[in-house]
Amino acid sequence: MPSVKVNDINMYYEIHGEGYPFVSIGGLNHNIYKYHPTYLELLSKNFKTILFDNRGAGKTDQPDMKYSIKMMADDTAGLMDVLNIESAIVLGSSMGGMIAQEFVLNYPEKVEKLILCSTNCGGSKSIPPSKEILQLLTQNTKGMTEEEIVRKALPVLYTKEFLKNNVDFIEDYIHRALIIPTNPKAYLSQIGAVMGFNSYKRLKNINTPTLVMHGKKDILVPPQNGEILVGLIPNAKLSLHDNNAHLLFSEETEKVFNSLLKFLL
Repeated sequence: MPSVKVNDINMYYEIHGEGYPFVSIGGLNHNIYKYHPTYLELLSKNFKTILFDNRGAGKTDQPDMKYSIKMMADDTAGLMDVLNIESAIVLGSSMGGMIAQEFVLNYPEKVEKLILCSTNCGGSKSIPPSKEILQLLTQNTKGMTEEEIVRKALPVLYTKEFLKNNVDFIEDYIHRALIIPTNPKAYLSQIGAVMGFNSYKRLKNINTPTLVMHGKKDILVPPQNGEILVGLIPNAKLSLHDNNAHLLFSEETEKVFNSLLKFLL
């Protein structure tokens, strides 16, 4: 698939499957290669699935500038316009969930249904990870290889049980995560966008049918954040998953996907 001009950047995207449009928005430093094939297969069997790399990641341009979640929501809207997609189901995970919140608040007519995964409202009302996790995330990675950095982050993304019992799966994830190296400046720009995001007082304005999905073992974005979102978004539904960590669709993929389908169909 090509890159297209969206706002001030060239944006890389892919379309898989046929049916009603489904826009999937990735998280911090996420790119298309990091989507697990099973997730993509399940989506594309049911929907016309649009995947893309946010500014600062993957094959999309990575300008050296200050980013904001609103800016990335505008990118999403611009891509839909270029692709002549008037409305879609929109799913956002982690930082992508922040983008999805900003997107529906600014472009409600473009969102048929909203799914927020492993995310929070930002600001002081959100529940942060523990000090230990914060220290792990902010540690100095100077001198570490890209692979060492990816491996160091694994316990934040997956449960201990999953890491122990799914070695081949994890090695495949590492391989896909290393296809496109991280641009440190763009990565920091995305982190800056996350730190500046706050939707708490605005969530009451979301009138789109919304499903909030969260793993109970998520130590990066604690599951209480999902409960906060559901308490603020009118008529939102909560789907908690007992055995899942931050990468919700990687563990018990089909079970989690079935919960999604139940909401959509």
